[in-house]
Amino acid sequence: MNPRVGFVTQVTTGLDEQLAFAGEAEFDYVEILMDGPVDREALAEREESVRTHLAEGDLDLLVHLPFPTDIGSPYAGVSDGAVTTQRRCLDVASDLGAEKAVLHPESSAWDVAWEHDDLRGHIDESVAELNAYGAERGVEICAENLFGGAYTIDTIDGLLARTDVSMTLDTGHARVSGYDAAATAEFVAEHADRIAHVHLNDTRVPRDEHLPFGAGTIDFATVLGAFDDAWSGTLSLEVGTESIEYLRHSKAALDDVLTEIH
Repeated sequence: MNPRVGFVTQVTTGLDEQLAFAGEAEFDYVEILMDGPVDREALAEREESVRTHLAEGDLDLLVHLPFPTDIGSPYAGVSDGAVTTQRRCLDVASDLGAEKAVLHPESSAWDVAWEHDDLRGHIDESVAELNAYGAERGVEICAENLFGGAYTIDTIDGLLARTDVSMTLDTGHARVSGYDAAATAEFVAEHADRIAHVHLNDTRVPRDEHLPFGAGTIDFATVLGAFDDAWSGTLSLEVGTESIEYLRHSKAALDDVLTEIH
């Protein structure tokens, strides 16, 4: 296992501060969340500054596409608009040299009226379209397992079977869906060839907590140890904090786990 390590940026903390920290703390990349104050228009306007920070910090770039966007809506006008939004985000990401983009394979359709089985076909169609669009622009689309929707860790193998999209494994979402570390590791062993990216989302209980790495109770050594020695994907610390020092501690804790499993 030879992964690169980065973190997902927070919209409540200045992007320049986070990019400068990423270089100083010797991360391999940043995963910019393209939403709110760092949406696609704002990010495009800051292209020169972002490029400078990436170059000075010797950092690669990934992005997290905005969410929720209703790419799986059963109403064509809605899904078309959502897909167009994500296309424009991919244009900006590609211009900045991003290599991967995390995508939520989701629908906001009313769950009383629409079964998940009804929505998956709409989601699949949009994911396939965005996957092809990203490939044309050198950006690998990585669909993320969610919870409580059409594509959880229990069902995302269907999306992987029906499209060529890569996957983002979110460890916290897996736990909310009822997977302990052993079950998540079993999923990894079966799908490692499609998992290009991992969100290291730690929790204490089955809830989407986004704690600093090691502050929860997920056994990451078991989960990450399920990847074989040849796996060379990316690992993003996804920590819900306005204090970037928690990212420094998280990186040190992750380094210890990676050393342990080697």
